[in-house]
Amino acid sequence: MENSVNLSPFKNLRADVPAAVVVALVAMPLCLGVALASGTPLIAGLIAGVMGGLLVPLFSRSQLAVSGPTPAIVATVLLAMQTLPSFSAFLLAVVIAGGIQMVLGAIRAGVVAYFFPSAVIQGILSAIGIIIILKQFPYAIGFDLGEFGSQDFIGAHGENTFTGVIAALAHLEWGALLVSVLALSILITWDKVAVLRKQTWLSGPLMAVILGTLLNTLFLHAVPGLAVSGHNLVNLPIIRSVADLQGMLQMPDWGMIGSKAVWVTAIALTFITSLESLLSIEAADKLDVFKRRTPLDRELLGQGMANIASGLIGGLPVAAVIVRSTANVAAGARTKASAFLHGLFLLLAVLFLATLLNQIPLAALASILIFVGFKLAHPSIFQRMFRLDKSQYLPFMITIVAILFTSLITGVIIGLLAGVFFVLKANYHSAIEIGREGPAYKIALNREVTFVNKARLSHILERLPKGAEVILDGEHVGFIDHDVLEVIRDFERSAPLREIRLREQGFDAPVLKAPI
Repeated sequence: MENSVNLSPFKNLRADVPAAVVVALVAMPLCLGVALASGTPLIAGLIAGVMGGLLVPLFSRSQLAVSGPTPAIVATVLLAMQTLPSFSAFLLAVVIAGGIQMVLGAIRAGVVAYFFPSAVIQGILSAIGIIIILKQFPYAIGFDLGEFGSQDFIGAHGENTFTGVIAALAHLEWGALLVSVLALSILITWDKVAVLRKQTWLSGPLMAVILGTLLNTLFLHAVPGLAVSGHNLVNLPIIRSVADLQGMLQMPDWGMIGSKAVWVTAIALTFITSLESLLSIEAADKLDVFKRRTPLDRELLGQGMANIASGLIGGLPVAAVIVRSTANVAAGARTKASAFLHGLFLLLAVLFLATLLNQIPLAALASILIFVGFKLAHPSIFQRMFRLDKSQYLPFMITIVAILFTSLITGVIIGLLAGVFFVLKANYHSAIEIGREGPAYKIALNREVTFVNKARLSHILERLPKGAEVILDGEHVGFIDHDVLEVIRDFERSAPLREIRLREQGFDAPVLKAPI
């Protein structure tokens, strides 16, 4: 498909510009929410969003991923704000984290993402989809939890995902619900009507925001009791002069360069932002209809540059974020121009359009995210995974449950461990097989036989009957670990005591009666 479509950024602006507008609108409350939950100045979240949008696309080769502040850093930032003497010291940690990421990119550490099984990646996407639906539902019906865009099961105020939904049902705002219904109706219709899908400069998410805002404006003038207001609207800080902007920007405290606490914070931020970025890239590549692959080492370089720039002027850490990236794909983006323009639009919005954009109901943005979440966790995905064997659907489900009830990073680690367990289990049984070849027992060693298979081989050899003839077959073996050779040689020495006749076949080099 890629060969038949011109994927130059300049040739796809008709798709990328509307997508960038939508992603910028979604990113604004996310940037503010992460900053608010982290206990840092609100402008710090917006700076990170702008730097992630403008700088990462210049160095990264990802076409669809969108970067900015991620909710995954909230706990780390909160702890850092308690242990470090100032926000300026924290900014130094952000700069250092960016430098470490650039080093990781230079030594090609991005390869670590390839060790995540596809079932785990699919589980991450589906879990994010479910979280988006549950977390955004309160905003869709007019209840402000104060953590728009959060991904953790336990919220900043002690509530969990499900208690947040229940609390929202008790505080339903009919005006917000009507805005959400209108926005979702537009999104669903846009996907199903061919004439609308073919529109180039307009998209369903963009129209959902525009018409949702107009409906709320109508409520404000005609039915004030239904109008959405206050915390249920986008809330950008208003900059009226250059002095206002200068007063919001902060610089790192370079005098803290020797602080152990700063370096510990920097390493923690490096781990969290790098892991989420690599996972988000993998997820975005899976959603790409043109099936493009992103060089992960270049991604680390781009993230490092953005983190250095963000920390230098008072911003939070930057990472590629799954929520923004999936919203970008859903809005019809084709190239990295969308991510860059989203950063530009964020900057322009902060500088010039704050008053206008503060009229947008969060319910309209929440509806877009809910629609994105449904696509990520579509029932057909679960049906497809359950058609596979348990080594695929169990890691998939374990990843989903772990992310839902912990946090993104914790859940991913649990899912990865589950994936590795099932891979090892499959290898444990398939690497060594026992059968019959005439009257003889045939033990076939397949692929790579490592210490993981030592216990199974020992068990098979111990159960061989007295007086048996045994063929050790190595026709399909690629590698035999030293521990396995030890088991074979020990059996060879004890076999005569059980009147067992042992011979080998198919090995490139002898494994019997040879030094270890």
